[in-house]
Order: sequence, then C-alpha cells, then structure tokens
Amino acid sequence: MKLLIASDAWHPQINGVVRSLEQMVRRAPAHGFETALLSVADFRSLPLPGYPEIRLAYAGRERVAARWTAERPSHVHIATEGPVGLAARRHCLAHDLPFTTSYHTRFPEYLAARAPVPEAWSYAYLRRFHGAARGTMVSTASLQAELSGRGFTRLMRWTRGVDTDRFRPAAPEDAPPAELTGLPRPLFLYVGRLAVEKNVAAFLGLDLPGTKVVVGDGPDRARLQGLAPGARFLGTRTGADLSAIYAACDAFVFPSLTDTFGIVLLEALACGLPVAAFPVPGPNDVVGGARVGVLDRDLRAAALAALDLSRAECRQEALRCGWDVSAGQFFGNIIAAHGGERETPPRNRNAA
Repeated sequence: MKLLIASDAWHPQINGVVRSLEQMVRRAPAHGFETALLSVADFRSLPLPGYPEIRLAYAGRERVAARWTAERPSHVHIATEGPVGLAARRHCLAHDLPFTTSYHTRFPEYLAARAPVPEAWSYAYLRRFHGAARGTMVSTASLQAELSGRGFTRLMRWTRGVDTDRFRPAAPEDAPPAELTGLPRPLFLYVGRLAVEKNVAAFLGLDLPGTKVVVGDGPDRARLQGLAPGARFLGTRTGADLSAIYAACDAFVFPSLTDTFGIVLLEALACGLPVAAFPVPGPNDVVGGARVGVLDRDLRAAALAALDLSRAECRQEALRCGWDVSAGQFFGNIIAAHGGERETPPRNRNAA
C-alpha cells in the first residue's frame, strides 16, 4: 500500500504537524505502507505575509496530476487545509478518489486574532473542506466533541506521542546547558512558536521568582522580548539540545488557550518537567487528571504549584504516550476509512 500525504506543513518548519507526520512516515513500513509527501517543496511558493517562516504554495493542477501519476498512491491523507491540501482535495474529488483529513490547528481563532474575519466564516470553510473526506482525524476527545457540535462529521481519534528516547531526564553525568548555568532559579520554561495566537505574553507577564526561559522563534519575537527584558530567549532548539533544556528547568509553562493538543507538553513530561497551564482543551486532555501538571485560571499559581510535583511521575506518564500508539491509530483510521480495502476504488462524489 502506498499512502500519499498532502501537507502545507513540512520541513524546514518546526511545529506539531511536522512532528506528527514525520513520526507517521517513520512508522509506516511497520503498518504495511510506503509513503510519499506532497508538500510546499513540490511547488513554487511565496512567504506568508507577516509570517515568512511559512510559505504558501502555488499548487497548479498539472503539477499535482503529474505527482499522482508518478506516485500512484493507493490511499490519500490530506493533513492541512492550505493551498497544498486544497489542491490534493480538488484532485481527489475530480477523480472520485476517497481520502482522509486531519484537523490540527484552530485556524478560525488564529485568523480572528490577526484580522477581522468572523470565526463563523472560517468554520464554514473548514466544515466544507473536511466534509468531503471519508474521515477527519482529531487528537482529543474534547476536540472531537467540540467539532461535532459545530457540524463536523465522520470524526476519528488520532492521539499524539513523544519520543521518550530523545526526550529524557538528564543523566547524572550530563552537564546543564551553558545558557542556563548561573541563572536565578527556579527556571520556568516555554517552548513553542512565538506568535500572537500562542498567548506567550501571558507567561512573560507573570510575577514569578527566578528566570523565565523561552525556546522558539516566530513573528512576535521582537515584541515579546520588549515585554520581558529579563527573560532568556534561546531561539529555536531541537533534538538533544532541546531535551537538555527541558531537563534543566524546573517547570514548563504552557499559556496557549487554543492549541488542539500540545506535543511540547509530552516532551516536557518525558524530560521529567511538570506542567503549568490553563484548564482548557489541550492541556486538559494531556495532563488533566494526572499528578504531573497543575491547571488553573491563575497561571502564576499553577506555575508555582507545579514546582512541587514529582519529576519521576512526569516521566512515567510520558512513557505511556509513545508514538507507536499514535501510529496504530493513524494507519488503522486510514484502512477503516477505506472500508478495510487495500486499494481505493472510485466512489460517488458527495461533496465538492
């Protein structure tokens, strides 16, 4: 079986969509699949205004058709709702090919934070986009219930995971990162995109002892640095460097109100770092009910209370959230959405 994944998010972007897809590609052979990617790299593209790290593709019909002919996929998954996802969806509908989609990002809320676009308009577009799919994968039960209430149908669960070999507590012989040596403790950490929709200013504005540490980059970095000159901005970090920073800090503060999951929450836990967050979907689904995080509308109180949680319990919680479970759900959904078929016979077009 050959799965074509169409995504506007792929390397060199660093975000949860990319992390999730690269893990599925890595585990595809174990589930009987070969994979091919249709991404921005396959087309001419322009930087997104105000957010140059993200590029918008000109996904022409002929180019898309040529890739289909070359790859001959038996199954199709459309991961994003941007130009690449739209082009793949258009091709599938034109040729009566079934496909699945996934809902990763709250674009209506993100767009409303940047431009005067009513959320109802954006949700209408997304409902139409995903309505043509055999199944739409969502990461949590709360997101599934919310989207169902907004009229989305054929929703399927696809949880996320963490690489517990890459993200781990520091060993006794590991030296702490040089950038953190000598900073006043406790160290409160944020990891993620520096953009207005991530609500990072709420973290930086907290009256906390010690030092705030920020890992990541994005269009809001200059403004955020001006808000908190005492915070340490370390830029983008990945792999062992990022793991070492997690492991060296004392609490992870996640101020987002709109993330659908938050893979960074699992990365922090895997490194033994307790979580502080608002009691909203995403954090509620990942750490709610477990003694590894504190969820409170008072984010300062949550951050301080998180300092008293067991780092060993955080690690144990993360060990239950490996990517193998996620991959089993993902590829199981792909097969189930095709009626258990190994190929994709034509279907009757019921949406456009």
